[in-house]
Amino acid sequence: MADTKKAKLIFCKDYKIGEVDNRIYGSFIEHLGRAVYGGIYEPGHPEADENGFRKDVLNLVSELNVPIIRYPGGNFVSGYNWEEGVGPLEKRPRKTELAWGTIETNQVGTNEFMNWAKKAHSEVMMAVNLGTRGADAARNLVEYCNHPGGTYWSDLRKLHGYESPYKIKTWCLGNEMDGHWQICSKTAEEYGRIACETAKVMKWVDPTIELVACGSSSSATPTFASWEAEVLDHTYEYVDYISLHQYYGNHEKDTANFLAKTLDLDLFIKSIIATCDYVKAKKRSKKTINLSLDEWNVWFHSNNADKKIEKWSIAPPLLEDIYNFEDALLVGGMLITILKHSDRIKIACLAQLVNVIAPIMTSNNGSSWRQTIFYPFMHVSNYGRGYVLNPVISTPLYDSKDFTDVPVLEAAAVVNEEKEQLTIFAINKDLNDSLVLECDVRNFEGYKIVNHIVLENDDVYAVNTEKEPYKVKPHNNGNAKIDNGIITASLSKLSWNVIVLKK
Repeated sequence: MADTKKAKLIFCKDYKIGEVDNRIYGSFIEHLGRAVYGGIYEPGHPEADENGFRKDVLNLVSELNVPIIRYPGGNFVSGYNWEEGVGPLEKRPRKTELAWGTIETNQVGTNEFMNWAKKAHSEVMMAVNLGTRGADAARNLVEYCNHPGGTYWSDLRKLHGYESPYKIKTWCLGNEMDGHWQICSKTAEEYGRIACETAKVMKWVDPTIELVACGSSSSATPTFASWEAEVLDHTYEYVDYISLHQYYGNHEKDTANFLAKTLDLDLFIKSIIATCDYVKAKKRSKKTINLSLDEWNVWFHSNNADKKIEKWSIAPPLLEDIYNFEDALLVGGMLITILKHSDRIKIACLAQLVNVIAPIMTSNNGSSWRQTIFYPFMHVSNYGRGYVLNPVISTPLYDSKDFTDVPVLEAAAVVNEEKEQLTIFAINKDLNDSLVLECDVRNFEGYKIVNHIVLENDDVYAVNTEKEPYKVKPHNNGNAKIDNGIITASLSKLSWNVIVLKK
């Protein structure tokens, strides 16, 4: 008979990694596929409000508790003229959208999206076009959005019916500018120069804003790390964050290797931090550049379907990954990895929010439902506010095709002092066996377990669909117990666990 697999955790309230910036639970809406049209916006739908926004979608977004949403792209932004998306709807042009080969109707633009974000109780992280445009269009957009009035662009906003400035705090200086697929992609020097000059004039219009410079579009690009170093060399004193993007897939259907990809994400984050700090040392600067992981997710299921989409259609079903149970486990693992770097990752955006590689799916003129990845994101967003603890972890390890010494147990804990709450997030990656967990929280005197949420399924490829929306869903029947400050729990094979304690 095989030995029972065991893992140990120790959490001490004084051993902190960092305070959670709530913006790490951000998301992303791009003018891509059915994210906007047929996603958040569908006039004539039975659930549409007076502005054409779907209330059923807003309700699901509110469950996720998303504090910030990046907009309007993505690749889309590198060819976008923001002026074409404001003013009277009947005067807005239909345009060929080169990033995704579709027609953009411009029926939703800056003001409509700001209106929607307010209904979603979310801030907006606005991106400016540094592909076909530059500093002039960017500074004008800041003036349109943030200036109180008495100038051309701010008065134009008022003329359009929006009296008060939006006071948008966080802005992205373009998107994936190193990528050959990007409209008007650039070398690191070309981008560094335009980003620097754009940052200067944007902050001259509104000194209160924060800016995100583009890092490499992934760790696999040939220019990775040298791109970041050169871009920051130009922009260091003008920007506050550098972006990183990461997506994972499982074409090989190798679950053990797929779930190990959190190690790759961890290494990617550490490499970016090291590069930022190298430039800091080189410049003898007292300023620290933090990270904006403003695109992350699983993305591969829809690759073949996207090749069959008819060009120049309006809001076609692009990038509509149907997520399975193992995808939810990796998303949970990526969230744990983000928490482990809460001292430097201050913004993160699950890409995207509705229909396009998204936790929320809709059908046109039909219903909406939660994908498998909805649940770990919802749990961490709602229970993961506070400060992250630095754990001592003892766990079995395994080797996979691309990784060695992969921890079977991945875990993080967040303390919310205001609520007197401690939440432990834990994944058992073992394909076959449950894992006996012993967790020492004696430092949290008087804390009791109030919930042990489990997401598990015997089929790693199980999915939620419009017809079967609850095939994969969490339950509250976890077996965690606490005695004299020691938690014991049996974590079932391939499971996502949320153990909530309150004083």
